[in-house]
Amino acid sequence: MANRERRILIVGAGPVGLAAAIEFTRRGYRPRIVDMAPGPPPIAESRALAINVRSLDLLEPAGVTARILAEAVQVREMRMFANERALLTVDTTQVNGRFQGMHVLPQGRTQRILLEQFSQFGMKPEWSTAFQGLSGQGDNRKALLKLSDGAGVEVGFDMLVGADGAHSLVRKAAGLEFPGNALAETFHLVDYRYANEIDTSFIEAHFYGPGVMGRLPVDSRTLRFVSTLADFRDRIHHPARIEEIPWEAEFRVSFRHVDPMARAGVFLCGDAAHIHSPIGGRGMNLGFEDACWLAWLVSEGREAEYSDLRLPAVRRVLAETRRNTGMALMRNPVALAARNVLMPMLGGLPWLRRQGVRGALGLDTPSPPWLA
Repeated sequence: MANRERRILIVGAGPVGLAAAIEFTRRGYRPRIVDMAPGPPPIAESRALAINVRSLDLLEPAGVTARILAEAVQVREMRMFANERALLTVDTTQVNGRFQGMHVLPQGRTQRILLEQFSQFGMKPEWSTAFQGLSGQGDNRKALLKLSDGAGVEVGFDMLVGADGAHSLVRKAAGLEFPGNALAETFHLVDYRYANEIDTSFIEAHFYGPGVMGRLPVDSRTLRFVSTLADFRDRIHHPARIEEIPWEAEFRVSFRHVDPMARAGVFLCGDAAHIHSPIGGRGMNLGFEDACWLAWLVSEGREAEYSDLRLPAVRRVLAETRRNTGMALMRNPVALAARNVLMPMLGGLPWLRRQGVRGALGLDTPSPPWLA
C-alpha cells in the first residue's frame, strides 16, 4: 500500500505542474506546489494551444475535460500545401473513442481551468515562491525556497517534482543533464484578432522551398501564424479585418531530453524533462502524460518505474517531431520535389493516414492502464 502521508513538493504551477498536483490530490495526497511567478501568465501570451485526445482522456477523472471542452475550439482538419497548391487534407475525427479531433484552447485558459479545479480540493499554489536549490543528503535532503516575503526556508520532502520548464532549476539541482541540439532557424509567431468570427475548424501548413508557415486557430476570432520566413506576414491571407495583434514573439527550437527522468527522489515532468519542436502540438500534452503517469505510479508504490516507462514515449515523440520538422524545413530541391509528390500518395494509404492521425491526437503512446 502506497504511503499517502508522503511529503510531495511540486515546483512549477504551469499546466503540467497543476495536472500533477490535481492527480496526486485526487489520489489522496496533499502536495505542496510552488512557483516563482506572481500568478498565471497573461492569457494573450499562451504558448501552447493544442489539447489532444490523450490529454482529454487523462484529465477527465479529475473533472477537467468537460470544462476544457466547454471553451475549446475543435479542429477537424489538417491541411497541407506546397506554397498554395493543396497536398493533403486529413480528417482528425476519424478515430474510435469518446473524444474526436484536436481541440485548441490558449494555455492561459487551460492553466486557469486547472487552477480552479485544484481549488475545488481546497488547495492552491504558493505564488512568488522560488526554488533555489537542494541541501543535505539522502533522506535528509531539503529544498531551499525563497518565500514571497523574501525569507529563505529549507523544506523537507519525500518526493520533489520538477515541472519548472525548459530552464528547470530542479533539473540542474538534481545534476541531470539535458543533452540535445538547437535548430538554426528562428521561428516567428504572431496572433491576429479579427473584427468578425472566423472559421476555426482547420489547421494549415504551407511548405515553401525552404521554410514553413502554419495557421492555427486560437479562439473564435483569433488566428496564430507561425513561420520560419522573415516575410511571412506578406504571405498571409487574412479571413477578416484585423482588429488587433494581441501577441507576437520569436523563438528557437531545440530537441533535448533527460535520461533518466528521475534521480534520488527527484522526478521531472514536461519541459523540465524534454523539449522539442511545436510542430504537432505535443509539448504540453506529453507533459500531461508525465504528470498523470507519475501520480498513478506513486499511488501504486511503483515510482521507481517512472523513467523506464516514460522515456520510450518521450523518445518516440521527439523522433516524430524532429522528422516532421525536418520535412517542413528541408532545402534540397530534389527532396522538396519528392516530398510534394509523395505526401499526397502516402496520405492516400488508409493505414498510414490512420497512423498519422493517431500521432496527431497523442494516441501513439502507451494507453494509461488505470483508464482501461
